[in-house]
Amino acid sequence: MIALVSGTVAVRRTDHVIVDCGGVGYRLSVSSETLRQVPAVGNSVMLHTHLIPRDDALTLYGFATEDERDLFLMLLSVQSVGPKVALDVLSGGPVRELLLALAAGDTVRLQAVKGVGKRTAERIVVELREKVGVTVPEQTITASRSNDPRSIAREGLLGLGYSPQEVEGLLSGLVGETPEELISEALKASRQ
Repeated sequence: MIALVSGTVAVRRTDHVIVDCGGVGYRLSVSSETLRQVPAVGNSVMLHTHLIPRDDALTLYGFATEDERDLFLMLLSVQSVGPKVALDVLSGGPVRELLLALAAGDTVRLQAVKGVGKRTAERIVVELREKVGVTVPEQTITASRSNDPRSIAREGLLGLGYSPQEVEGLLSGLVGETPEELISEALKASRQ
């Protein structure tokens, strides 16, 4: 298994990069989020990888972070999600934002991805909440319905890795009656 590729960027396209590793060029399919972190041609790069063997090809996928690779693998475990759809989902924003969307049950965001319908989006949310640490904020939300929605949303954002300062900034001035609404609005604010 090829777990990491380190070398010089030889080619940089919208959906893939080629990394020259000691005279051998590896073509890696990448998300737009990873592509943003790949430097210009001629510069050094290190990408985490996952190899998918098929009867007719060996396809190597590249990721800027291990977290992105891990989310890619989790997406592949969901029925009806293949590598192309998984990369398209990852292209929807930073991993932390995608995890926040999962925690908030934001199926609308997932449905915006080509190839992801309502049922697939719902399946992704349900299955990934159960598999990863995304369940912690949701458990906090469902276990604390009687508490203040703002404090529940704060706990959820902290559980997803936002710092207390980032959380306060994201929640400042937001209006919402439920923790889910507040988390969804915080997600939108974090993209601006």
